[in-house]
Amino acid sequence: MGELILVRHGETEWSRSGQHTSYTDLPLTAHGEEQARTVAPLLAGRHIGLALASPLQRALHTAELAGFKDPRVTPDLQEWDYGGDEGVTTVEIHRTRPDWNLWSDGVAPGPAEHPGESPAEVGARADRVLVEVAPALRDGDEDVVLFAHSHFLRVLTARYLGLPASGGALFVLDTGAMSRLGREHERPVITAWNTVAQPTAH
Repeated sequence: MGELILVRHGETEWSRSGQHTSYTDLPLTAHGEEQARTVAPLLAGRHIGLALASPLQRALHTAELAGFKDPRVTPDLQEWDYGGDEGVTTVEIHRTRPDWNLWSDGVAPGPAEHPGESPAEVGARADRVLVEVAPALRDGDEDVVLFAHSHFLRVLTARYLGLPASGGALFVLDTGAMSRLGREHERPVITAWNTVAQPTAH
């Protein structure tokens, strides 16, 4: 049975500043591109049968720079829709909502096209992705790799482990990091987490 490999996209201007970024389609910074390139050696030697990516450019470009030029674009891999908190930092949110916690409270309502999502709604998307990749993981020894976003991948990890979506709060995930989910004695486990390679010097 293969492993489920999770790759968070490289750095963007907003990930560097701590601004919540879901549907805003930002490019990678130069440092983010270098982070994406360092994912390739982390995946070297693994037998990957399926690659999926969020449709947003920061995930697609990370996939390309990591050596996957044509991943299956999967809308369910998009980041948590932050609604009215899009582009806002946690520090700024706490000025008016000092007790706010994304994992329990969700987000402020946004515009009609991006109203925001609750933890349960993000969890439902994660569940759909897990159903989608299950046959590829079950029917062979090849791995599946997902190129996506921090909070979504943290929710997906929680759901894979049988935790509620809010359990994603337990997992820190850096830009350009790779993690692996597998099984031990038929139980879902984390086999590697938040692995980040150092960019090579030029």
